[in-house]
Formats: sequence, structure tokens, C-alpha cells
Amino acid sequence: MCGMARESSLTDEEQPVLLLHPHWKTLIRPILIAVLVVAVVLVAEVIPSGALTRAAIGVVAVLVLIVTRHGRDIPLTRINDVSFEKGLLDRLLGAGRLVVESAGEHGQIVLTDIPHVEYVQATLFRLVEDEQRRLERDQRNQP
Repeated sequence: MCGMARESSLTDEEQPVLLLHPHWKTLIRPILIAVLVVAVVLVAEVIPSGALTRAAIGVVAVLVLIVTRHGRDIPLTRINDVSFEKGLLDRLLGAGRLVVESAGEHGQIVLTDIPHVEYVQATLFRLVEDEQRRLERDQRNQP
């Protein structure tokens, strides 16, 4: 697969298994929002107003276009279930939603527009099973 995650964001004990680019369809919403914001700013420029109003509209437009990035880690040992969902458009475009259920306060994480979602789901499920077997083996080998 392709490189999205940077190895510098991993701890010493972590290693990349799947490095994915987001599906191209994730760009549709941001592009539509950007076009809408530019249209609103252009309309606001045509309407007679003061410099302060125009500056305020510009600031609001920039704030709307800023994307906040966030993330969350789930240890493999906390994952209870991994499944995927694909709608008609997802099947046509080769993407889908990955649903990761975990034991913890957040419960469920839904990742949308995941390319090759079946492969990602199977890989994550295999990693969870491998980690569970490793932990069971370590417990048996403890004195």
C-alpha cells in the first residue's frame, strides 16, 4: 500500500503494517466547502460594506477553511471486533467504512472512505488475533 503514516509518529516498539493514502473521494467535501466559502466571500465583496466587515468576513473564511487534525490510539488488546460496511458508491469506488469496536470509554470508532477496506479489516483482525495469542503464550510462560 502507500505511505500516509510517518514512522516518526510511532513509538520505539511500534512498526507500520499498513500505510494507506486516504481515498480520493475524501476530497469531495473539502473542495465543495472551499468553493462555497469562496463564493460567499465574493458575494460579500460585491455588497457595499466597510473595511472592518470585509476583514471579519475574510477571517471567518480562513477559519472555516482550516482543518483540525485529531487522532486516537487503540491498543490491539482492547479491540473486540473489526468489521466493514460498503454502500453502492463505496463498492463502485473501492472504498468503505471500517468499524472498530473496543473495550473502553469510546466504544466504537468508524473510519470512513478507507481504500481496500476488506483487506484492511482482515489485516487488523489478524493483528488482533496474533496479539491475543502472544499475550496468552507469555502468560503461560511466566513462572
